[in-house]
Amino acid sequence: MVSHRSMIVTMVNTLNVLANARKSRGDRRPKVSRGVQMKQRGVFEKVPGSGIWWIRYFDQFGKKRREKAGSKSVAIKLYGKRKQQVLEGKKLPELFRKPSVNFTQLVDDALAYSKRNKRSYKTDVPRFASLKEWFGAHPAEELTPREIENKLTKAAEKEKWAPSTFNHYRSLMSLSYRLGILNRRVTSNPARSVTHRREDNNRVRFLTEEEEKNPRKVVRDKWLAHLPELDLAINTGLRKGSQYGLTWDMVDWKSRELHIPRTKNEEPLHVPLNNAAISALKAVFESGDGKGRVFTSAKTGEPLENGRHWFDDAVVEAKLKNSHGHDLRHTFASRLRTKGAALEDIADLLGHKSLTMTRRYAHLGPNKLHAVVSLLGPSDPTSDTGQTGQAATTSQVAVQ
Repeated sequence: MVSHRSMIVTMVNTLNVLANARKSRGDRRPKVSRGVQMKQRGVFEKVPGSGIWWIRYFDQFGKKRREKAGSKSVAIKLYGKRKQQVLEGKKLPELFRKPSVNFTQLVDDALAYSKRNKRSYKTDVPRFASLKEWFGAHPAEELTPREIENKLTKAAEKEKWAPSTFNHYRSLMSLSYRLGILNRRVTSNPARSVTHRREDNNRVRFLTEEEEKNPRKVVRDKWLAHLPELDLAINTGLRKGSQYGLTWDMVDWKSRELHIPRTKNEEPLHVPLNNAAISALKAVFESGDGKGRVFTSAKTGEPLENGRHWFDDAVVEAKLKNSHGHDLRHTFASRLRTKGAALEDIADLLGHKSLTMTRRYAHLGPNKLHAVVSLLGPSDPTSDTGQTGQAATTSQVAVQ
């Protein structure tokens, strides 16, 4: 009879032979006993026996993530969903998103940028403050072009903005979002879809010498200290930013010129000074210390940013309609043109890069076009033939 010992040895040897056979043919299927479930990749029960299952995976940035799912079947489905989202590069679930950024945070970044890089920083500050008031609490990603346009339109109607003012606000919002995209705070720029208002750059409102008398009288009577500002503007045509950004080291008394290193179009500008402009600068120089900025507040000593307070008052008292500070620049160019100055020379004085803008003043100069069209008129002004002398002769020959 075969002993129990020999039977056991035989069984062990048989099992070893079978195992070796599986290895040799590459059969690595795990042994699974009946009633035992296989492990699911990425799914685990954090506390064995709790019935609460979790998933574990790596996101598109290679960071390990864990999520509580619930039952095992739910965990398996959720794991598959997350893997698909990672594969497609979609956003991760709300649980893992960065905290939402409100518009105020975008404005703060844009203000810092403006201070470092923009010459218009001081005028940007109050406009950014208004944008904060209107949109600051909104999540930046949730603002829509329609919301932005509606708010800016209402403000424009209430404050009677010019189209250029609307566009400035739109540009500041767009800047805020562009920087937000660069800083990975937001993913899109809704301000880009806000309609750009067409600006009337051909508007030329200038003061005639007769119109100038009344506001000049108001300035002399109420704002005498600011009279040199009026005289310099009318006799140089400087932009507001250039005039109120003047420092005494830009004034060349010997050559009678202003040397402005940087203007609105990023180019230097050399402005010749006539007698009236020299007198205006001397009046300011003699009343101050001749250091730093040319135009400063008599009360605080701080640099002036514009002459709106005195000019607007003078315009109102003089009962001038539709007149703004920039009209003094138009006045300078228009008067030069009416006295026969060439458009090219006016463009140089104004700092225009091309004649496109300067052509607004073309119609004010000597009109040579009358002489041109008269070439086609009758040689005798009383004639009603509508033909030149030569044309009439030719016609008569043809009839004969």
